[in-house]
Amino acid sequence: MNIDKLEPDDPRVSRETTLIRNRTYSYILSTPKIEPIATILLLHGFPDLAFGWRYQIPFLTDLGYQVVALDMLGFGRTTVPDQPGCCALRAVSEDMRELAKVVAKDQKIILGGHSMGGNVAWRVALWCPELVQGVFSISSPFLPPSKVFRTLDDVTKAGELRCLRYQLKLKGPEVEEEIQYEGKTRQFLNATYGGLGPNNEVGFTAGDGVLLDRLPVLNRSHLVSNKELDHYVAEYSRCAHSSLRGPLNWYRTRTHDYLDELRLLRHPIKFSMPALFLSAAKDDINLPTLAKQMDQYFDDLDHGEVQAGHWAHWESPLEVNQQIAQWLEKVVEYNDGERDS
Repeated sequence: MNIDKLEPDDPRVSRETTLIRNRTYSYILSTPKIEPIATILLLHGFPDLAFGWRYQIPFLTDLGYQVVALDMLGFGRTTVPDQPGCCALRAVSEDMRELAKVVAKDQKIILGGHSMGGNVAWRVALWCPELVQGVFSISSPFLPPSKVFRTLDDVTKAGELRCLRYQLKLKGPEVEEEIQYEGKTRQFLNATYGGLGPNNEVGFTAGDGVLLDRLPVLNRSHLVSNKELDHYVAEYSRCAHSSLRGPLNWYRTRTHDYLDELRLLRHPIKFSMPALFLSAAKDDINLPTLAKQMDQYFDDLDHGEVQAGHWAHWESPLEVNQQIAQWLEKVVEYNDGERDS
């Protein structure tokens, strides 16, 4: 596959930090040679980093966009908060509002997310619609707020949402306690990136989550090089007390999110800005069928699909990039029309 991608510590981009609401956010900044068309803020999933957008950052910059790829709260070089509530979607949306003032000044931004980051992107667009001129998500469909609180265990016992049952293990103490130090961290990351054992054993499933006993026998995933995996391990090992506490806190916010989002339900849920949902046909974590009810919440939603698994933007970056580029043309046209009206 001949496609440009970032390398760790790539000289074409800079690593920046900014203080947002008493938390340090770290991000990769890539600036085009021309006046930027707009700023695209990219939000990664779990377990990923800003570097997860390595196939998209050069491409989007070459199109003329300023690209900001964030280490999400609790990940990489961004602050690891003590309390999971800091990772609640409303709180993170407020962080993104303040971050946009730093990276885009008084201009609206385009949001993009993958997996967990896609869920964040949808929520930022709900909480801060005045901030967003377009929003896209890879793999993660929009799931609306609920009037009734249900535990994760209840929600995932049966039906389509059983594919989210892996989150039960991530929110509990076992994974955090077991995955310590660089060796175990490498095994865990490799499993979630699709590493396979000698007989094609997997180390992670949607139904059971991480299979800790299998981690030592897995070969390196074909989706990451040795150098890339080394980079991920080094970044995740920055936190002295636990490689995964910060990232896993994102799965411990269900009550916070429910209480916050009751406020969103005071009015009908509707996205007015252009939106794109890009599903991965072979994703067994975020099933494409979960998107079947999405259209009712959007004025202008495009659907795309790639023949890839959960890490679609690594596995099929050419196709992903092409579909994003086509949609971005529409976003620019829409916003030009808004300014002229």
